[in-house]
This record gives sequence, structure tokens and C-alpha cells, in this order.
Amino acid sequence: MSLPETFVPGFHDEAAVRKMEYLPFGKTGLRVSKISLGGGTLAGTFYGSLDEQEAIAAVHEALKKGINYIDTAPYYGQGSSEDLLGKALKGVPRKSYYLATKVGRYDPPNTYTQFDYSARKTRESIEKSLKLLGVDYVDVVTIHDIEFEEDLRPVLHECLPTLEKLRAEGKIRFIGVSAYPIGRLRDAIKLVPGRFNSVLVYARNTLIDNSLSDHLPFFESEGVGVICAAGHAMRLLTNVGPFPWHPAHDETKKICEEAAHYCVRHDVELGKLAMYHFIQLRGPATFLVGMQTRKLLEINLDAYFNGLNDKEKQVLDHLNKNIFAKLTHRHWEGVEIERYREFMKTKPRHHN
Repeated sequence: MSLPETFVPGFHDEAAVRKMEYLPFGKTGLRVSKISLGGGTLAGTFYGSLDEQEAIAAVHEALKKGINYIDTAPYYGQGSSEDLLGKALKGVPRKSYYLATKVGRYDPPNTYTQFDYSARKTRESIEKSLKLLGVDYVDVVTIHDIEFEEDLRPVLHECLPTLEKLRAEGKIRFIGVSAYPIGRLRDAIKLVPGRFNSVLVYARNTLIDNSLSDHLPFFESEGVGVICAAGHAMRLLTNVGPFPWHPAHDETKKICEEAAHYCVRHDVELGKLAMYHFIQLRGPATFLVGMQTRKLLEINLDAYFNGLNDKEKQVLDHLNKNIFAKLTHRHWEGVEIERYREFMKTKPRHHN
């Protein structure tokens, strides 16, 4: 593979970089690594305790191995993911990575200040993110989880124009949007054609849900880069299993747990099978994965560079034919929104 513009001699492992695939990021002109680094696991809020020094070492190793796209958000650990990345990126050549953060979703779950797409909050958020990350600009800003806003006007008439002003000021380069329901993303793009550069879609290209593939022609026709995230379905498709907060239906969790137990009995990591499946889809510009340890980085890069061995292929075939085939709920669309709407009935809505 040819070297990307993010390659820095003396910093990168050139042999590893040459093995990595770099794909066009929509119409932005960027070429991003097929595997990218998700910042959701770089905070202890959702995924348990975090060894900060190990996480920083994992970030450095990922970058040196050719991963050049990093995604984070203020929502992840109330900024602790951004703070950790700021520490990790000190001394790292700015040329060597593309950095993405988000706006619109902030406080932890079960608070009524969680979503704020106002112009004022958007600008404040970017200024704070730049300070925490220790950079003068970010390459991509994604408007976070727009499905929770019933009326898209604040998203499209306050948040988006403010980001466009910040782009003109040189503080951001490109603008994206994220949501779990893909239909909501399509609606937003249709309402403001040409104004979004990317979409972030998560847990929609997994061993249990392949619905993203149906929407790729639309995203391609609109010229947006597709960030495909959460191939492990937020730890649902791993041997350790999901945390209690996971929004999937109980039946879905039970069947995925059965799959994990089968993998454990056969000394196979379900997460590696999930990763392998995740990256087979053609169309997305990059596949975003949380990797807070060098061991997880190694497992995921092994699935990418080396594929599955015969035993792993046999286990995956068994799971697809005998376990995942029993699923009736392959996604959890609407579950989180319903919970949020019920919660909001008991709380006044206000902005920070």
C-alpha cells in the first residue's frame, strides 16, 4: 500500500503503515485508515475501570501501526476521554492523525442536561474540546445522537450553522452527524443537502445486524464519508459480554451470551469473530473500534491483517447457523428513545 499523507518518518512503523488500507473519506480529500480508534472506551464511565498509562500506550501503538483517525466526544466520561487523548497526543506529530470529536450530547445518562444543540453550547463545547485535546483544530466534528431531539430545528438551525462558523475560523475542518436509527440520518442529510461531510453509524454492521448495507448507496450518492462504528455491538459480541446498561432486548442478550459461552468452550474470542465480520463490508471509509489496551489492539489488528484460522471459521459458521439464527430482535432501535422520553416527563428541560 502507498503511504498516506499522515505518514511521518521516524515516528511510524513503516512496514505496518504499508499494510494498512487507506480509503477516501467521502469528498473531503482525506484518506483514512480502514481501522480507526474509538474514544468511548478511553473513559471509565461506560466500560469499567481504565488503566490510564496502558490506554495511552495503546493510543501510541495504534498510531505507530498506521491508524490515523481518532474519534472521541465530550459525552465520554464527561470529557475524560478527550482529556486522556490530550495527554496521549502530547509530543505526537499533529500531521500523523486526524482527530474527531462531537457536540450536542454531554452529561452522563439520567440527567436532563444531556442534550443541548444550541449555538452557545456548541461553541463552548468546541472551545473546551480544543483545550482538553491540546490542539488548535479538530478535523471532524460530529453532531451527536440526533435521534433524541424530536424537533431537528435546533440541530440544523443552531448547531450546524455554528459549526460552519467555527470551520470558517479554522477551528474545525469537516462536519458530520450521528444517530443509531439510520433513517434519522437520512432525514437530516435530505433536509440540508451538501452540508454534512460524514455520518457515524454504530452497531449496524455486526454479526447480528447487517442493516447498514441497505443504506450505503444513499450515503454514497450524497458524497458523505461513512464511519462504521461498534462492530462488537458495545461489547455484546465479546466473550465478557455487555454491561447491565446495554439497551438490547433481554432475549438478544441471552442468545449473544450463549454464543460467548460456545466461544469460551472452544477457546475462541467472540470479539475477534465480530471484528473480522465487521470489516468485510465495502463502502464505509473507516471502521471505528474502541481499543483501550494494547492487547485489544493486537486482537483487532490480527483479525484485520490475518483473518481467521480454520478453527475460528468453524466456530463462526456454527454461531451463524445455530445460535444467531434464533434471534428475533437484531437491534434495539427505539428502546433508548422510549426510556429517555419517559425520563423527560419527570424533568424540566433547560440548557446549561
